Amino acid sequence: MSVLSGKKIVLGISGGIAAYKTALLVRLLVKAGANVQVIMTPASKNFVTPLTLSTLSKNPVYSTFFNEEDENNLWNNHVELALWADFILIAPATANTLSKMANGTCDNLLMGVYLSAKCPVYFAPAMDLDMYKHGSTLENFTILQKFGNILIPAESGELASGLNGEGRLAEPENIVNFIEADLGAKLPLRNKKILVTAGPTYEAIDPVRYIGNHSSGKMGFEIATCAAELGAQVILITGPTSLNCQNSSIRVISIVSAQEMYNACHKYYDFVDVVIAAAAVADYKPKVVAEQKIKKNDRSFSIEMEKTKDILFSLGQIKKNQFLVGFALETENEIEHALQKIHKKNLDLIVLNSLNDEGAGFGVSTNKITFIDTKGTVESLELKSKKEVARDIINKVIHHYNE
Repeated sequence: MSVLSGKKIVLGISGGIAAYKTALLVRLLVKAGANVQVIMTPASKNFVTPLTLSTLSKNPVYSTFFNEEDENNLWNNHVELALWADFILIAPATANTLSKMANGTCDNLLMGVYLSAKCPVYFAPAMDLDMYKHGSTLENFTILQKFGNILIPAESGELASGLNGEGRLAEPENIVNFIEADLGAKLPLRNKKILVTAGPTYEAIDPVRYIGNHSSGKMGFEIATCAAELGAQVILITGPTSLNCQNSSIRVISIVSAQEMYNACHKYYDFVDVVIAAAAVADYKPKVVAEQKIKKNDRSFSIEMEKTKDILFSLGQIKKNQFLVGFALETENEIEHALQKIHKKNLDLIVLNSLNDEGAGFGVSTNKITFIDTKGTVESLELKSKKEVARDIINKVIHHYNE
């Protein structure tokens, strides 16, 4: 999945012949999973129509501070648009627009949005050869980069004037590739490999019945998604769950039993930097699994159980440089039991859940956790969505590698 997936992008289009390429640019950004809001300068509408871009972006196109055709004259809030964006891309950026950006000239909606922005700004120049090489243009490039804006260099080729040389707008595919590479290089978990376990395990009694638990897998799936969005290569080992992984870059390995999860974890353990064990693994399994469905003949019957292999303990025993994170779901003496687990299993961090906390536990969209590390430091967090909790957990991983 592209790092652009889910990103909110303001695409600013200024008035040059290269504006015709923005239809394909919008299409590629949307295909990558981005939400694109187009803002056009009035002059750019001479080269490409707002109807084309609104159709491709699936959003209305803005050009002025208010809609002149609307009898209510609704104001297009330039500050709101600027704060909405994860980043702004100005393409094509003409010599005129570059000059306005460098000097703070605010005479259209695009410039109002640009000057209100707190997010990264990419700009892709497009103009004729002599304009591109003019001293004022080169100086504006320098000024804009000093402001923190990011230059997507123009390409060489045939220009509208008939000249051949620098100044051609980078091709839409190259603009997208440039931004993906730039964003990817800045992701905090780039080059990290993370293994996440999720969901329950089912331990067979006979071909029909099993022993399981109420884990939905939501917490583990959110952790895997968050890690992938921040640049990690993620392996998600999941027990039976109704959830589907929306991030195609996550490698999903489906298992059923505790033994299968044990095998999968050990298979990949040597190749990962981090393990976050969020699965609710069965502690016991039937000692003997019936080959045929057990008939309901007696008023009662018993199943002899035996312990499953402790996955976290086994990983802790062979740990090299991995950062090992375990979960503890407790109902009493929570801190004491979690501290015992962190040392017994040679973990680096425990994420403690208590079923005594309302809104935490299985099958809900929220969680309330407490972090406990090897030093015995206890950090309790308030009730949050599982997506927010996942980010808190991943932030602990990021902090570990930034120490």
